[in-house]
Amino acid sequence: MMSGGGYSALDDPKASGSVPAATGTDPPAIRFADSNLQTFPPSEARGKISGAYRPPTDADDTFSSKGGGAGSGGRGGSAGLDDAAQGGWFRMFSVAAYKPYFDVDTSDVVERIWESVFPFRGTFTEKTSENPDLYGPFWTCTTLIFVAASIATFVTYLSHKWHKKEWNYDINLVTWSAGLFYGYVTFVPLLLYVILKYFSAPAGLVQLWCLYGYSLFIFIPASLLSIVPIEIFRWVIAGVAGFMSATFVAVNLRAHIVNSGERWFLIVAGIFLLQLGLAVLLKLYFFTITV
Repeated sequence: MMSGGGYSALDDPKASGSVPAATGTDPPAIRFADSNLQTFPPSEARGKISGAYRPPTDADDTFSSKGGGAGSGGRGGSAGLDDAAQGGWFRMFSVAAYKPYFDVDTSDVVERIWESVFPFRGTFTEKTSENPDLYGPFWTCTTLIFVAASIATFVTYLSHKWHKKEWNYDINLVTWSAGLFYGYVTFVPLLLYVILKYFSAPAGLVQLWCLYGYSLFIFIPASLLSIVPIEIFRWVIAGVAGFMSATFVAVNLRAHIVNSGERWFLIVAGIFLLQLGLAVLLKLYFFTITV
């Protein structure tokens, strides 16, 4: 009933239309189990095509910027550490973990090969800091192995035929070529990585493998030109190729380790001389013909 512009209380519990108040203890609260639904889309970093996790890496993200500055946190950066922490280090032993490093286009590989032909630019590490690949280095090294062995065999064959001597095929050229180039492009960057870490210089192992792999490309046309049966010409070709390859590696690394200490010059000089030594070894073993 209305009273004074408001509602009056109903004192009689038996009055018509009233609802008795609930009595007793409070009902138990309902608890929902935590949801196990996945978040979509996933937040993991992916390559251009594949959706695989990146392999765990301890590459320094400062490697992508000159003078030890902050990097972009790409494939070789600190993001790999987060993936390793989430997925565990056993992920590095799976093939799928390395798919992103082979997920490149033909245009990417051609551009990086072109960079290695012009060694004084020193922009290779900046361009590959976010997506260093192992596809180009692997096929560059593999192509060089068979080109060097086949050209050396052909040159030896021509030389023996020219002097009318008996010629026998040397299978050791292939095995030694594979051991030399695969071993060089694998263990030299690994050793350099340890040295740079010791001097607290920014370094990424995958970036170093990528850099050294593409640095061998110049030896492929040099091997082809070594068919010319002129000894001084072969030495000139080997020297020019070695100088270009050594300059390519040294210039790109110098820009990132120059502020890492007083011994940066010794490191760069060692890198340069070691690359020149590879060119000399290539000339002496494969293109020094004795009949």
